[in-house]
Amino acid sequence: MRAARLLRGFGARLLDLVYPPVCLVCREAVATHGALCPACWGGMGFIERPYCERLGLPFDRDLGAGAISLAASADPPAFARARAVARYDSDKARSLAHRLKYYDRLELAEPLGRWMARAGAELLAEADLLVPIPLHRLRLAARRFNQSAALAQAISRESAVPVETAALERVKPTPPQVGLSRSQRAANMQGAFRLKPERAAAVHGRNIVLVDDVLTTGATVNAAARVLLRAGAARVDVLVLARVVDAA
Repeated sequence: MRAARLLRGFGARLLDLVYPPVCLVCREAVATHGALCPACWGGMGFIERPYCERLGLPFDRDLGAGAISLAASADPPAFARARAVARYDSDKARSLAHRLKYYDRLELAEPLGRWMARAGAELLAEADLLVPIPLHRLRLAARRFNQSAALAQAISRESAVPVETAALERVKPTPPQVGLSRSQRAANMQGAFRLKPERAAAVHGRNIVLVDDVLTTGATVNAAARVLLRAGAARVDVLVLARVVDAA
């Protein structure tokens, strides 16, 4: 055991010599790999309490334990709770989400997944399964990887909650959601997901945490949550890297 720790320590020091640790966003030197420099940390727009207990939207002031937003009251989501690491309107958070999703920066999944595990600790403490939002097979073939699945695997390593990637399937090749209104996004996602019949037992009676990179209006995670709940999931929560605070 002691020899293994020494070997890992030596390997980490060797890695630092070959690839000195730099900030995930700006590439300035930092003390450890997978970290942010003080300036980028301050600009991340981390979401902390007080926030809506249902949607995870930050409040300007503390409204008391269990408070929910007007948005959650007026249009309750299919999922039970949503949590996010940071605001998507932060340049830093948006940059990291884009680098992972569009620029094949898969090494970012590990540190971002650790942040997500901390942000969603209360969800993960009660979770039986992590289910990443799947890509349609055509988009997966073009992109070569699913960023939500990569984040889910990193969260699983941090939390010990297993990942289920085979149950939920995206059967509708939905066009990009960028620029669509809330109602258009919801219509776009109708019928987008299905549960594979042979995996129904894997989700029945389970507390599930859906994992995605960005939460905008909630159309995607709502559509996925409804499928899981119809299949008998006990509860569905949502955990994302970044969320839009003022969605259209």
